[in-house]
Amino acid sequence: MTTISNTTSSTSSGVSTDVYNRVAQTMAPASAAANKVNASITKDQTKLSALGQLQSALSNFQQLVAGLTGDGLSTSAASSVKTVLTATSTGSAKAGTYAVDVKQLAQGQFLTSDDFATDANGKVGTGATTTVKIDFGTAGGDKGFVANAALTSKSVTIDASNNTPDGIAAAFKAAGVDVSVVKGKNGEYSLSIAGATGAANSMRISVSGDAALKNLLAYDPTGTQKLTQTSAAQDAILTVDGGKEIKSASNTIKDTAIAGATLNLVTAGKSDVTVAAGASQIGANLKSFVAAYNDLNAKMQKLQKGDLKADTALNQAANQMSQLLKTGGGSVSVTKLAAAGLSQDKDGNLVLDDKKLQAALTTDSSAVAKLFTTSDGRGIADLLSAKAGSLSSSSSVLNKETSLVTNEIKSLTAKKASMTKALTAQANALAALYTAQAQTGSGSALNGTSTGTGTLFDMLG
Repeated sequence: MTTISNTTSSTSSGVSTDVYNRVAQTMAPASAAANKVNASITKDQTKLSALGQLQSALSNFQQLVAGLTGDGLSTSAASSVKTVLTATSTGSAKAGTYAVDVKQLAQGQFLTSDDFATDANGKVGTGATTTVKIDFGTAGGDKGFVANAALTSKSVTIDASNNTPDGIAAAFKAAGVDVSVVKGKNGEYSLSIAGATGAANSMRISVSGDAALKNLLAYDPTGTQKLTQTSAAQDAILTVDGGKEIKSASNTIKDTAIAGATLNLVTAGKSDVTVAAGASQIGANLKSFVAAYNDLNAKMQKLQKGDLKADTALNQAANQMSQLLKTGGGSVSVTKLAAAGLSQDKDGNLVLDDKKLQAALTTDSSAVAKLFTTSDGRGIADLLSAKAGSLSSSSSVLNKETSLVTNEIKSLTAKKASMTKALTAQANALAALYTAQAQTGSGSALNGTSTGTGTLFDMLG
């Protein structure tokens, strides 16, 4: 509780009880005014705290329910032939069955060197500084090798410090190119270079410096090829429902084949992908929705009975949220909600009948989901989430009330400071006057110091 503090207690030393009582009596009307200011500040601070609790409750509800809205509370995706592909849903895939034909998988280019021997020190070449440049692009077309503008060329330096088979492989890996060393039974070595998947990740390798390394590593798709290509870089190619071919540099295809679903390609072949509403997840999400609303309703009821009794913003929030559930907002059938197990009790809490819910989900889980959320935001969860957002927005009655109370507290606090200063000066003057009267005998004060536990100006609050 904020009070007008006593700033003159140090003057009470030696002041008689009679002087104290006379000052208190004289200043009683002013003290009453000060107490009213303190009471008003306390009342406003209590209301401001309660408005903050309401704001927080609405925001928490809105955020939780927003996570349950969208194109569906939950969907699942399943492949009929998992050896061809597997499928998962992000929750927004449209229910249905999709015929997927995987023509080919994405793969990276694979290059291998001829077998080579090292010298007595395990070295390759003379150790002269050699620069290996790896460009990335598309090979095999009419235009020959076309560099991929989205990828930066890699540069590898080989010299006397790393011109061993393992050193060369390590230098390539440091540049982001995967190279492995294979040691044959005859004691010779070979290098295997693996590129990233996708047709635009073909490699062109140019070498300047040591002739032995140039003779070992150079590879130009349209020119000199000292490395042997054992597999070419290529995109995955597939069709969905016999439509246009879809190409992907990766075998993990998200959204582009089936919106809202991810396909993981395993091999070429055909498979049906069935996207369906996940009934068990819908049920779990609806229970979370009910719990969230009931938490909000409990907070609003507590505030209505306590610190925000008859408050405009709170009554607006409670009435409008409840009204949506009673009417369905004009776009949701309340009868169908009841058939799916959702109703309200006498206190306005949501009640979810699990038996009815499970029966409805078994019959048509997609229809149940659409009662709560739709792609155009017309389900009951969509509407309640939007309403909670508007009730706590910057233009809401709640926000305006909060601003008014905040400004009133500032005004009262300033008034309190001014009043404290004036009353302190008045009390000091009266104490000096009455003390002088007591000392000269011109007043009715009795000699003796105060022995009470209070300070001289406790009447200031």
